[in-house]
Amino acid sequence: MTKRASHTGGLQISETAKARLKKRYRAEKRFRFFGIAAICCGALALLTLLTTVFSSGTSAFFRTELSVDVEMSSESLGIDLPLTEEALQSGKYKKALRTSFYAQFPGVSQRRDKRALAKMLSAGAALQLQAWLSENPDKFGETASVWVLAASDIDQIHKGNAPRDIEEKRRKVTDQQLAWYDTLVEQGRVRTTFNWAFFSNGDSRSPELAGIGSAIMGSFYALLVCFLLSFPLGVAAAIYLEEFAPKNRLTDIIEANINNLAAVPSIIFGLMGLAIILNVFGLPRGTPLVGGVVLSLMTLPTIIIACRASIKAVPPSIRQAALAMGASPVQTVLHHVLPLAMPGTLTGTIVGLAQALGETAPLLMIGMVAFVVSVPGSPLDPSAALPVQVYLWAESAERGFVEKTAAAIMVILAFLVVMNLIAVILRARFERKW
Repeated sequence: MTKRASHTGGLQISETAKARLKKRYRAEKRFRFFGIAAICCGALALLTLLTTVFSSGTSAFFRTELSVDVEMSSESLGIDLPLTEEALQSGKYKKALRTSFYAQFPGVSQRRDKRALAKMLSAGAALQLQAWLSENPDKFGETASVWVLAASDIDQIHKGNAPRDIEEKRRKVTDQQLAWYDTLVEQGRVRTTFNWAFFSNGDSRSPELAGIGSAIMGSFYALLVCFLLSFPLGVAAAIYLEEFAPKNRLTDIIEANINNLAAVPSIIFGLMGLAIILNVFGLPRGTPLVGGVVLSLMTLPTIIIACRASIKAVPPSIRQAALAMGASPVQTVLHHVLPLAMPGTLTGTIVGLAQALGETAPLLMIGMVAFVVSVPGSPLDPSAALPVQVYLWAESAERGFVEKTAAAIMVILAFLVVMNLIAVILRARFERKW
């Protein structure tokens, strides 16, 4: 017994076919719903992550300073005239700063209270006073109001990152220090300024002094070495495999290994760098040079694959026209094919470098995890890297390093966005459509 057919649009559609169509449409709607739901969940997770990072790290770009009336006399600073560079460097700035700070609170007389009061000033406040006097030598002999950096605990209180309405034993700042802080606020001796030192200083045990200057330069030198090694080697390998290599079993094995290397975990490259580059070749440990070599090995497969795909996308007519005009195969590739494939090659290179920028495991294996205070001046100087600096600060229990960690993540994300934006712009500007 057959089901009755109906006429729709000049076509006969049976009831069974209609049921199957309805079932198919429902399945498509469910698939579309699940796809949209997955995108929304991913976007929500990303938004939550970014909100958490930005809300925690924004305050690290600002710092709290306290105003201290410092007596710039020879007796207080221990500096004799004339004011030479050597005399300025030999001054007793820490003692003068603390003495002047005690004078602003006449009621503080006990030694224990003075120690608590001195802890409100940063360990780098004396260096700030020295730098200020070097810039303003005409103030020598006077009493000048100098803004110096507050300690991390006071800084967190002022920014609102640390609660002050909980019991004293659960706070790092005592009730007495809070009272002194409130007095300074009432007197207008507390201010917030942009933390330029965060981008110029190296690492420090004091959160208020710690910066990413060493990590930025370390990542820059490592990426520079990575680019100088991986880009020419990757382009040369891609040209040979795509244009000149014979198609046989050996080249098939090479191509398969290149594709497999692109999926190898990054820590394997770090172990290889530790075993070969450091132990065999004896390169200096924990330097951007070694880090750049390891990252170039990791980035090389990505560049080769991107360059080969770009070369393959160039129409054969370009090659045929160049050969017909008398160009040699090498001239055809270098003068005609490679320039047309360069946008895609550069895009793949920048994406590979952006991936290398965020790698931590291989850099940990080759020793770029040391506590580095000074900013490196060359790829041969010990340094940290941005992802490694995040790893180091994330392990610290100090509340001040929490905002530093999030701020360093924000800097890495900014670099990644800029690098990917450059890749998109290059591709859109120079890409040819055939």
